[in-house]
Amino acid sequence: MNLKKYIPILDWLPNYKKEWFKGDLGAGLTVGIMLIPQGIAYAMIAGLPPIYGLYTALIPQIVYAIFGTSRQLAVGPVAMDSLIVASGVVALAQIGTEHFIEFAILLAFMMGVLQVLFGFFKLGFLVNFLSRPVISGFTSAAALIIGLNQLKHLLGVQIVRDNRIHILIFEAFQQVKEINWITFSIGLFSILILIFFKRITNKIPAALIVVILGIVFVRVFHLDQSGVQILGEIPKGLPDFTIPKFEKSTLINLFPIALTLSFIAFLEAISVAKAIELKHDNYKVNPNQELIAIGLGNIVGSFFQTYPATGGLSRTAVNNQVGAKTPLAAIISGLIVGFTLLFLTPVFYYLPKAVLGAIIVVAVFGLLDFSVPKQLLNYSKRELIILNTTLIVTATIGIKEGILIGVILSLAMLIYRSTKPHFAVLGQVPDTHFYRNVNRFEGLLKTTEDVLIVRFDAQLYFANISFFKDKLEEFVFNKGKKLRLIIIDGESINSIDSSGIYMLKDLINKYKKLNIEIAFSGMKGPVRDVLEKSGIMKKISYTNCFMSIQEAIDAYEESKKNKEIEVKYFEFIKQTNN
Repeated sequence: MNLKKYIPILDWLPNYKKEWFKGDLGAGLTVGIMLIPQGIAYAMIAGLPPIYGLYTALIPQIVYAIFGTSRQLAVGPVAMDSLIVASGVVALAQIGTEHFIEFAILLAFMMGVLQVLFGFFKLGFLVNFLSRPVISGFTSAAALIIGLNQLKHLLGVQIVRDNRIHILIFEAFQQVKEINWITFSIGLFSILILIFFKRITNKIPAALIVVILGIVFVRVFHLDQSGVQILGEIPKGLPDFTIPKFEKSTLINLFPIALTLSFIAFLEAISVAKAIELKHDNYKVNPNQELIAIGLGNIVGSFFQTYPATGGLSRTAVNNQVGAKTPLAAIISGLIVGFTLLFLTPVFYYLPKAVLGAIIVVAVFGLLDFSVPKQLLNYSKRELIILNTTLIVTATIGIKEGILIGVILSLAMLIYRSTKPHFAVLGQVPDTHFYRNVNRFEGLLKTTEDVLIVRFDAQLYFANISFFKDKLEEFVFNKGKKLRLIIIDGESINSIDSSGIYMLKDLINKYKKLNIEIAFSGMKGPVRDVLEKSGIMKKISYTNCFMSIQEAIDAYEESKKNKEIEVKYFEFIKQTNN
């Protein structure tokens, strides 16, 4: 058993080079400092006390450093997963209550178990059921929901937390007259500073700068006495070891959201890890091991009061840019968070919530996806409908409903496309052996009245055999009564099931009665095996199976010549006998 395969730290740590430490140290310090305000802010999105964001920034990334295959992925709390946690748990318990916290921690355990199982059984491919348009629509909707939920912190007004944007906008308009202008100014200037530093460089932790400025201004000018809401007391110390509370009814109720999170979190992490992997040639990311690593991080973390965590885009990008060479950078980041938990939590007492709201708004603005809708508008209107439907349902009805509708629509489109794939009539490019779609080269290709050449660009199975049969009959009818040969080009047919076999047998019998032969060309090995075992090859005669369309045409032309010679010979014999 190769332990290095399952515990990658046994691979990179013994081979660690001294020159890597400078980059790991710089990246670890930078990301660790980033994690502190982000952890606190994302805990707010999840509806949890700030301390749980710091716990989640500590434990999962250290576990991932041991078992993960990416050397730059920064694991911890992220905005979108925090929103999913809040929307899923709020159906079972009120935000801020002890039960809400217990359920969020249990959700991390369930999500981790599912991810480990998916990784162990190599089921990472299941994430492919979340198509790009679904992810794009869901992500943009999540960004809008998260951003609008920060209005209460940025404006200093009372807006009921909700996951439906139309209600949030309506509530905000109703509270316009109650805006606390000092709070609004703090939020606005924080956003401007974050944007300014982001455009200049990613090496400076802009979030920490606005946090420090916010704390100083509130403390010096006593802005908390002017209605500016502050974070308040954050408990000091490392998380205690506690066993999540397992209740059958709670497990059943949380399972759908845990399943959703396990896929979404993995998709976020693997997409970021793969993107960073392209910039390095000394390691390879293993998707199934990534599932196990992130899952173990969540399982272990749940025993230390963490909520669901995964790889974060912004932190990973900074980690790589500053110079992280190995997961030692993640361990250093964890130590920074641990040091903060032990000694620095009182510093954040006067942190304005408006600053955290600004950090969240700037972070989630990057989740808004404008490029994919623009591209789909040009070449795939159907997928654009899926994207917009997912976005609208997620933003106005609910997160789980949005993802479910998006997946259902994607699967429906997949099924629809497979039942009506591309089916073309081919013609010969003059003076060549190439055959192309006559509709794409109208009037330029050579065709004959007695030969029909077709290409079916899909597997031939029960869901599309009726389409195949009907379209072929349509092509035959258009050819007319002089048709004598149908050549089925099988280069694009990857497989045929039993329904396809029975359909082909029926067609062969039908057209044989009409004095029309069927020939196959370019059939792939596995397809030829099925045709052989089913008796189709014998039925049409092995002489009607060819490597290419041109071979089939040449054989047919040769057969025609032989028949013409035979006819002329019989006519000569007949005249001689007379």
